[in-house]
Amino acid sequence: MLICSTVKDLREALSSKALSPVGFVPTMGALHAGHISLVEKSVGENPVTVVSIFVNPAQFNDRNDLENYPRMTESDIKLLSGVLRTDDIVFIPPEKEIYPGNEPEVIFDFKTLDKVMEGAFRPGHFNGVVKVVSRLFDIVMPDVAYFGQKDLQQVTIIRELVRQQNRKTRIISCPVVREPDGLAMSSRNLLLDPEIRQHAGIIFKTLSAASELICSTDISEIKEFVREQINKTPGFSLEYFEIADDLELKPVTMKTEMVPGRRYFGCIAVRAGGIRLIDNTEFNCSVIKG
Repeated sequence: MLICSTVKDLREALSSKALSPVGFVPTMGALHAGHISLVEKSVGENPVTVVSIFVNPAQFNDRNDLENYPRMTESDIKLLSGVLRTDDIVFIPPEKEIYPGNEPEVIFDFKTLDKVMEGAFRPGHFNGVVKVVSRLFDIVMPDVAYFGQKDLQQVTIIRELVRQQNRKTRIISCPVVREPDGLAMSSRNLLLDPEIRQHAGIIFKTLSAASELICSTDISEIKEFVREQINKTPGFSLEYFEIADDLELKPVTMKTEMVPGRRYFGCIAVRAGGIRLIDNTEFNCSVIKG
């Protein structure tokens, strides 16, 4: 694999290889098995894969969160070396390569997609996400880009970005990869206190139990069940839990609002100690009752 740190070097490398389609896996580093599953899928489907490692300051609305975000470039490179091939590229740019300083400020309009769930609790977050994704797409010009299903709202918004910008990049959403106790793999898991980590399986355990209630229980009761299960766990507090489809991301309050044929997901954000974790799982019932 080749490691590039500048846009010029990356573009020259891609041009010299002249391989297509180009697969792309954008990351913020601190790689784990979830990231590697995306890389493996790209490697299996494309003759060349680009993996970027860039901690994007534009998507953090909490400065402490940015400063504490784990950075493990050396171990990331070692991990990728076991998966990537000779023609594959790791792009590790400094901030000035992504944001040279002369780019115009762009405010994206995603209607309600970025106003609910994560958007409601992290104002400006998704504008920062699509800002860097749009920039990376301009640099890499991928045919296919791979994202984890754990960030369901992000994937939906990126698909809308591609549609709005009339890009030809195909967005592939890959299944959540979990720890043995069900905790969704995340770079933030490294920041959990050992005592908190010991009980973090409660998040997926609660989601799974709640998903089994969707056919028989009112949504308001399901939401109260989730709140009780999370909040009674020492050190854990629920920030939000919503059931929404993956197209409009509109949280539903009654099952009669669920459109037949659409996929619905229970989406959750939890404060685990001082660390914020998100997760989701599918919530579907073939017979929807009010």
